[in-house]
Amino acid sequence: MTLMKLKLATFLLLAIAFVNAQPRTPNTPALEKSEMRCGWFINPTPGNAWLHDRDGEWIIGVQGGHQADGDWPIFSPKQWIETNVHYGYGCACLRVVVDRATDKVIKIESAKARPLSACRRDRALRKWGLK
Repeated sequence: MTLMKLKLATFLLLAIAFVNAQPRTPNTPALEKSEMRCGWFINPTPGNAWLHDRDGEWIIGVQGGHQADGDWPIFSPKQWIETNVHYGYGCACLRVVVDRATDKVIKIESAKARPLSACRRDRALRKWGLK
């Protein structure tokens, strides 16, 4: 092999190694910037939670499956409706990063419980049938 062919082969191998080392992104979710979402925070059973807001249902966690990073809101007894022992629902605002293609919350940056009356008064939340 001539020196020129050896250099060319080395260059091509390095180029292939570089391309293969780059992260592949076709299956990476299209993440949005964080946004504030307020509505009914529902936690009916262990590991299962979602947020119902004016735009739809956002999946926060599914037992044995997807779990958003970050902390859930902390509710006082006056801010929480129990439907299954201590599981149930409350009103909350969460600053979140979502994947709109799957309606999943990817990350919770902050979460704050609100009075139940805040969600009860919001006409856009009445479609969820919670009181």
